[in-house]
Amino acid sequence: MSNPIRIKRALISVSDKTGVVPFAKGLAGLGVEIISTGGTAKSLAEAGIPVIGIEKVTGFPEMMNGRVKTLHPKIHGGLLALRDNAEHVKAMQDHNITGIDLVCVNLYPFEKTVAKPDCPFEEAIENIDIGGPSMVRSAAKNHKFVTIVTSPDQYDTVLQQMKQNGGAVSAATRTELARRAFALTAAYDSAISAYLAAQAGETFPPRITIAATRGEELRYGENPHQKAAFYRLNKKTGEPCVANARQLGSGKQISFNNLMDTNAAFELVKEFDDPAVVVVKHMNPCGVAVDPDITEAYRKAYIADVVSAFGGIIALNRPVTEELADAIAESYQRWGKDLGAAGFFAEVIIAPEFDPRAVELIRTRKRWGKEDVRLLETGPIDRSLINRDEYDLRYIVGGILLQQRDLVAWEPDQIKPVTKRQPTGQEMSDLKLAWTVVKHVKSNTIVLAKDNSVVGVGAGQMNRVDSGMLAIRQAKAKAKGSVMASDAFFPFPDNVTQAAQAGITAIVQPGGSKQDQMSIDEADKHNIAMLFTGKRHFKH
Repeated sequence: MSNPIRIKRALISVSDKTGVVPFAKGLAGLGVEIISTGGTAKSLAEAGIPVIGIEKVTGFPEMMNGRVKTLHPKIHGGLLALRDNAEHVKAMQDHNITGIDLVCVNLYPFEKTVAKPDCPFEEAIENIDIGGPSMVRSAAKNHKFVTIVTSPDQYDTVLQQMKQNGGAVSAATRTELARRAFALTAAYDSAISAYLAAQAGETFPPRITIAATRGEELRYGENPHQKAAFYRLNKKTGEPCVANARQLGSGKQISFNNLMDTNAAFELVKEFDDPAVVVVKHMNPCGVAVDPDITEAYRKAYIADVVSAFGGIIALNRPVTEELADAIAESYQRWGKDLGAAGFFAEVIIAPEFDPRAVELIRTRKRWGKEDVRLLETGPIDRSLINRDEYDLRYIVGGILLQQRDLVAWEPDQIKPVTKRQPTGQEMSDLKLAWTVVKHVKSNTIVLAKDNSVVGVGAGQMNRVDSGMLAIRQAKAKAKGSVMASDAFFPFPDNVTQAAQAGITAIVQPGGSKQDQMSIDEADKHNIAMLFTGKRHFKH
């Protein structure tokens, strides 16, 4: 082992006391002298572990409600001294400083504290740890000689190495622990900075750090030659989302593209209060439907575009029951045969909850075509939990773009009828559905809906007329009597003419073009009802 440093003296001061007593017992059993502070010292003493109070080392009592206890030369000198530097060693001797070989510290729970509803500002400030990060940084800087432990998941590794190596931890492990320590303090400071910026009403502060923790490395990125990993934002929220979902059963590892598509599907299905199903392929919805019966909503969403749905993502805003799982399995078998395929499959099914019998059915029924479909359970959907402070972040080469999330959907008070004919009740229901969906489709976007189901989607074209053509072509005969939604205004009346030729009866669009009147006149000419929303939904 290169640079073996036998651990003789450790300082333990933790907020999260998970596993700390067994860890300290293990250290004591290896002959390590333990220094500790406040509540940690009390816990160790009550467990029968010999412990030296920090005040006996520094010669000062803990003071100012615990704000000052470890900020002392006898602590930081013991952490920062280079043991192979004669001048440092002499300074330690002259000032009666004893080296500290291991520091076990985790920080005041700042993020957990400020996540509480109505957390007082004073409580947040008191949960900004000063001594802890200072010791972590000192120990991590001097990891050539000091082992820095910042998480309970590191305890076993450290003890195991000490037992195997005569009380020493390898240089490689000390270096790895130091890297994790600096990442911890960086994330901690990021959380404090973000909180203070939010308190000041500063949406886009001059400097921003985004803290996240690696969840798992993925098989690859968008393509096999790209490496990838999934990171969860450190800021915990109760919002049901893909990042917080629990994977059920033994489905194969979820991929980069699966995560992107599943997020797109679930964020759309969350928009609906009524039972709804969304099917997504390559980030765009190919089927969306609402119905009082979630099984019927699934049927309508899936048959909207069976070909595109092959290998797609199914998102539901209601629990998956055994009945629903059986209906999905039956539809897979039937539509697979209709298209000459052995069977269809979904890459992911995501829902608030899965009945255990539904999970078993999905895992065992041969007709699924793919038995390794991933099942993600998010918990109940509650729109009041949506994190409105979270950024929508996009990378460009050399920089990042930040914007607020687009959380605007159907706003009845802002909707403005602009044509002679008003939409019927069913048209209004379909317009609301199409407008809700259009926000989640890559621009330029045209969405057609009929009888509470999306029947055509034109996505990502360079001009809106081509998007309309694709949506109408996908809808086929269902285009007649459907409604149209556009994510941005019509600069010319050509989309209205296109709609009239296809038999579309109502349109919703943002409005705001200098030539709006031309589109309104064209709609009146063909007895098409048109609504303006006043907001657009570009999605690049």
